[in-house]
Amino acid sequence: MLQHDRLFIGGDWVTPAGTATIDVISPHTEETVGRVPDGTPADMDRAVAAARQAFDEGPWPRMTMAERADVVGRLAGLYAARQAEMAELITMEMGSPITFSQLAQAPQPLGMLQYFAELGRTFAVEDERPGLFGPVTVRREPVGVVAAVVPWNVPQFVIMTKLAPALVAGCTVVVKPAPETPLDSYLLAEMIKEAGVPDGVVNIVAAGREAGEHLVSHPGVDKVAFTGSTAAGRRIAAICGEQLKRCSLELGGKSAAIILDDCDLGAAMGFLSIASLMNNGQACVAQTRILASRSRYDEVVQAVADMVSGQVVGDPADPATGIGPMVAKRQQDRVEGYIRVGIDEGAKPVVGGLDRPRDRGWYVAPTVFAGVSNDMRIAREEIFGPVLSVIPYDDEADAVRIANDSDYGLSGTVWTGDTERGMDVARRVRTGTYGVNIMNTMEPSAPFGGFKASGIGRELGPEGMSAYLEYKSIARLG
Repeated sequence: MLQHDRLFIGGDWVTPAGTATIDVISPHTEETVGRVPDGTPADMDRAVAAARQAFDEGPWPRMTMAERADVVGRLAGLYAARQAEMAELITMEMGSPITFSQLAQAPQPLGMLQYFAELGRTFAVEDERPGLFGPVTVRREPVGVVAAVVPWNVPQFVIMTKLAPALVAGCTVVVKPAPETPLDSYLLAEMIKEAGVPDGVVNIVAAGREAGEHLVSHPGVDKVAFTGSTAAGRRIAAICGEQLKRCSLELGGKSAAIILDDCDLGAAMGFLSIASLMNNGQACVAQTRILASRSRYDEVVQAVADMVSGQVVGDPADPATGIGPMVAKRQQDRVEGYIRVGIDEGAKPVVGGLDRPRDRGWYVAPTVFAGVSNDMRIAREEIFGPVLSVIPYDDEADAVRIANDSDYGLSGTVWTGDTERGMDVARRVRTGTYGVNIMNTMEPSAPFGGFKASGIGRELGPEGMSAYLEYKSIARLG
């Protein structure tokens, strides 16, 4: 069992203010696999103070962006050497299949570090524009101390969407990992220290809701970057609004995969097995509404059912596994609750249902519902598990209407034999990311975020860097 008894604050491993601990439970074995301190509001005060001092008095914001980019590049080199270790750690603590951890949980954070290190070497900190009375210099300066509050499903990925651009921009950061997945952040802290990031620039305190809200509300924090549920996002937005504090919110999704009549179903299902079921269905971008024309509806239902039935459900550490357990017992109960809701609403489970595939571990049966209308709860609410709904549409315009008939707007896909037709559909669906015959896997160089209740702001790309910068205009005569 991995045990840590310190917190990473001010560039050092410090004794926590309290004595409470967080037990990390394997969702596969239901056994304790790790233990870390449970951060308190006093620990958050100490972390913010360290970040505040590092920003107000330390060298980090005063270095050139290229110099900071070089430090982040060193961190990327250390991260590359420990990718396999990171992937195994995340699989152990939250049940992500090891193949997905090796494909995404560890490599994508590395890709973000590499991208922002490179961007920082060429990003324009100042530019000059003509003004009414003389030239105007537009300057970009770091926003200040950032609170990065991250979820458990893709912990390193979400940390890096915030940490990598914030560091290159010149901010200092307090990271609050979710209590379900604190172990990977300790490995990251080791690499941050080894990379030579100055003391106090990055502080990491795993904690629950009370300490998290204390961090978000802290007057020493200039910006909150949050990824998680829409309900929590609303609360954070309210706090930041009261304090006129900057915030960016990446929230939930209920994305639609539109299967057009000219689609090659065999090819599409190969991609949708990842797009719809990645990370055991615990992904905000998962394509959980499958939209099929009435003329091919039964064919699509069968293809989706065959795709889901072909997934191996089991030990996430086994490379043969396609779907592992839910992260926690409460998540297992939540997903099974939605399966009951779907049955009660009149939808038909053609695969899966309420029979658990394993006696031990927080597993649910991957489930495909047919006979779903878009007004059902299983089609409107984010389930966050391996539950798919196949919804019929009349024509292409109706498919776009159904895709847009959602409180969310995070992701989506269209599957067609005509790429230009797919691009036309993509332009009409109101989501922040989209894919034509492929899943948009959140490219580091392109902005990621959502419309409507899926969030506010964008991460990744130059737009993601701008989220950690304040713009200053300096006019002068002569």
